[in-house]
Amino acid sequence: MDSGQVILAIDCGTTSCRTLAFDHDGQILATEQLALKQYFPEDGWVEHDAVEIWLNTLKTIRATIQTCKDINQLPVAIGITNQRETLVVWDRKTGAPIHKALVWQDRRTAEFCKKLTQEGKGERVQNATGLLLDPYFSASKIAWILDNVPGARARADKGELVCGTVDSYVIWNLTGGKSHLTDETNASRTSLYNIHDGKWDEEMLEIFNVPKSLLPDVLPSVADFGTAAADIIGMSLPICGVAGDQQAASFGQGCFEAGMSKATYGTGCFALVNTGNTPVKSSHKLLTTIACRSGGDVQYAIEGSIFIAGAVVQWMKERMELVEASGETEELAAALESNKGVYLVPAFTGLGAPYWDSEARGAIFGLRRETGKRTIVRAGLESVAYQTRDLVSALNADGYELKSLRVDGGMSQNNWLMQFLSDVLNIPVERSSTIESTALGVAMLAGLYIGFWKDEQDLKKCLGTTKAFLPKMDDEIRQQQLAGWDIAVKSVRYHAELSRG
Repeated sequence: MDSGQVILAIDCGTTSCRTLAFDHDGQILATEQLALKQYFPEDGWVEHDAVEIWLNTLKTIRATIQTCKDINQLPVAIGITNQRETLVVWDRKTGAPIHKALVWQDRRTAEFCKKLTQEGKGERVQNATGLLLDPYFSASKIAWILDNVPGARARADKGELVCGTVDSYVIWNLTGGKSHLTDETNASRTSLYNIHDGKWDEEMLEIFNVPKSLLPDVLPSVADFGTAAADIIGMSLPICGVAGDQQAASFGQGCFEAGMSKATYGTGCFALVNTGNTPVKSSHKLLTTIACRSGGDVQYAIEGSIFIAGAVVQWMKERMELVEASGETEELAAALESNKGVYLVPAFTGLGAPYWDSEARGAIFGLRRETGKRTIVRAGLESVAYQTRDLVSALNADGYELKSLRVDGGMSQNNWLMQFLSDVLNIPVERSSTIESTALGVAMLAGLYIGFWKDEQDLKKCLGTTKAFLPKMDDEIRQQQLAGWDIAVKSVRYHAELSRG
């Protein structure tokens, strides 16, 4: 292979840590991946070992750099994308985490958030941050660690601790503790960052009782985040692109302009619509968030978040042992003509948008004597499409009527699911040939900073061709199936209400 240059994209996801090397055409020339263990100490609690996140990330970086050397490719910059909202608190001097990372799916702070809502804080939080008052976001996680790890709050008050989302923790380690930074897309997911003023909000810090000294400085997604040290990764490289995974995926899908939309199907599903320079407040429990920008003014998006998408397949494989490999689900679902009236609501850690019901739990409805593995697997896949429909309905009600939907992520490779998604939404679903949109997006951001790519027009050359899935389901059947899903969701929420007393 001819000598060339590549951008390294570090993707710290919910189930794995990866490093990918992209060339100027947006092609992946090298990649390494290591699985990441999740811990579930109590109902609704989800944790990661932050040290494992770092060590796995480091191993993938070193291995990818070695592969690049073997094929005569030179890494010239690093971009970092990450699971958002997942929170780490660590020692300012040693870098040692004081507790396991609290994952975005974690619901342990539900009562705390409920109390703040009852005190009338919800609207103030939404007005400043664009977010709803929910355990999903990072602020209540910080407060929980400070209040539940012995001595943590006193140490925080003395300036001995720092915190951040996963991007910030990885940057700290890559730079040997020299950079305590995050980008504005990740900051906008904490419930502490004022998305209108572009700074940590003093009132939010007071509401959540978080010392400002803990927090990283905030930069645009395309900026100088420091240098990954040669004695850590094997060569000195600038870190110059950082973005939360969903904003990175939107950028990697080419959603540069207002009105463009995408949905990423990973552990969860996240649908974003670019709203340009205007922060749009949702009236239907969607989120206002900051989108990636290549320069110029701040860009915004409106977003719907589903907690369980690919995670339902992981559950069917690892917990229920219905399949041995994720790829089996497509064939099993396609073997049936219908769902036979069976619905699976995967509210394992509550329901996200547009319900935001942290106490809802999963259930399967419509079981019969003849119900078997294929039906449950199909119901699991269908739940992803139905939840997307709930998001799209909320977007439409907020004035963003989608004419088509761009998709990416691992689950987007399931052709049966993408066709069913198109049928349920009754709009075209467009899948790019570049399924690694998240990693590509942050590679683009880093590449823009060093001139690897000139501008957004240059970036469009990296976007792959699309495969379109067009709706073909009879409207009467669609309405019947959606009605069954709506009843299933109402039943889950009713059960949660009964449990609340």
